[in-house]
Amino acid sequence: MGRILLPGDVVALEGGLGAGKTVFARGVAQGLGCRKNEVKSPSFILVNIYRGAVPMFHIDFYRLEKKSDLRDLGLEELLYGTGVSVIEWAGKFPDVLPSEHISVKLSFAGGNERNINVQGKGARAKGVIEQYAHCPEIRRNICR
Repeated sequence: MGRILLPGDVVALEGGLGAGKTVFARGVAQGLGCRKNEVKSPSFILVNIYRGAVPMFHIDFYRLEKKSDLRDLGLEELLYGTGVSVIEWAGKFPDVLPSEHISVKLSFAGGNERNINVQGKGARAKGVIEQYAHCPEIRRNICR
């Protein structure tokens, strides 16, 4: 998905502990030209910035208690800035997400398998999802 994303795009990740949010974020980072091995859960730092062809702002809402904490993070500058924002636990504060974003819900399907539901909110996000769905690598993984 990262190969398709542009600065200002937002990916909102949801799923229980261990569902694969950070693993998904690693894939986005790799597609953006960032080193995927650097991507770690931002739980304690809250925001990690990874440099690539397009920077990725990896944000985690898990430990935030109130919406005012988001202001201290500089969330608005990140969401509307020069990179792609990937937000773990985005459902904790859904009203701060831009109306145009990609929603990714991960859930356990048994063993190491996961169900991934991806939806585009807004025209740009829907276009990204359409491109993503037709990517040969994705189709090959889905068909396995």
